[in-house]
Order: sequence, then structure tokens, then C-alpha cells
Amino acid sequence: MSAASPPGTAVLLIDLQNAFCHLDGSMARQGRPIAAMQDAARNCAQLADAAHASGIPVIWTRMQFRADYADGGRLVRDIRPNLAKIGALRAGSFDAALLDGTGFLDGDTVIDKARYSAVYGTALEVALRAMQITRIVVGGVTSSMCVESTVRDLGQRDYEVIVAREACADFDAARHQASLEAMAFGFAVVESLGQCLRLLHAKSPA
Repeated sequence: MSAASPPGTAVLLIDLQNAFCHLDGSMARQGRPIAAMQDAARNCAQLADAAHASGIPVIWTRMQFRADYADGGRLVRDIRPNLAKIGALRAGSFDAALLDGTGFLDGDTVIDKARYSAVYGTALEVALRAMQITRIVVGGVTSSMCVESTVRDLGQRDYEVIVAREACADFDAARHQASLEAMAFGFAVVESLGQCLRLLHAKSPA
């Protein structure tokens, strides 16, 4: 990874939503531990602040479904049917909203998605190409699902992907670590939060 952040760098923050990161969100209400998600969200806020200070675009994703879950497909019907049963991640709901305090600013790009990958069936790649992005610093939740799915898709499209280790989290620490190792093995560079912040704060080369 080079020392300076060139034109063409963006920060992509995945699914920092109340559903995953708030005590009143649907994951916590099901009994899932979210402390690691909350820590990751705070670290993602540092990435967002550093990017904004350096004029680097920040892109946020939200996982959400129609009120009737008709866009959920097998994910909602067969794989995670409890999402519909408890009314999780409905578009426009508290659950689907971005968590307060994560550094979102008006003017940031928001990508809504109904699958784990933020690339599949969304306008993300169109937005990246319009902004001439070639390098993407990634954080978010959960590591093994939406983060890894997105990183794999971006890596296979020849984007330079850098995953901020402490800015990602999962409900299970072992699964989180395995996901980081899988991403580092074939799809991205995994760096410390500090290294990613230094990258974002660096002045672009002339």
C-alpha cells in the first residue's frame, strides 16, 4: 500500500444501521451480541471523519427490504426467514436507518441493497466509476456476510480494496477472524485502523 491517498480513493462503510449496532435494533432484540458492532461503528466514524477532512468520498450502504419483503427472495424466504417474522430491516424503519454518530454527512452517497453484497443489484459500481474510484477503504458489519461478500465482488472487479481491521465486526469473534483471513488471502489487503487513517489523511500526490 503506497503512503499517499491518490485521487480515486473512496471509503465504503457497510450496513452501520440500527438493526446491527443499536441496543433497540432487531439483532440485539434477538439476543445477538452487538458490542463488537458498536466498537466497529465508532472506528468507522473515524474513517468517515478522516475521509471528509481530506475531501475523499464516503459511501454508505443500507440493507433493507420492502414492507412486504417481496424483494427478499430466498434470503428472507428460506435462509433468514426470521427477518420478516420480526419485521427487521424494513425500508424507512428505525431498524434500517443508519446509526447516529457514525459521521454521515449530507452529500455522502447512500447505496440501498437487498442482498449481502453491495455490488449485486445496486448502483454502487456505477457510482464508483462516475467518481473514478480505483481504491476503496472498507469498514462495516458484519465481517463474514455483507463486508466479505462486497469485498469479494469488488476485488474480482479489479478494485484495490483495503479492509480496516478494527472497523469491521461480526457476532462471533472466530467467524470475524476467519473472514479477515479469507479476504486477505484472495481479495483485499487487511490493514490496521491506524494505517488506514494515515492513508486517508495523507495528501494526494501532485
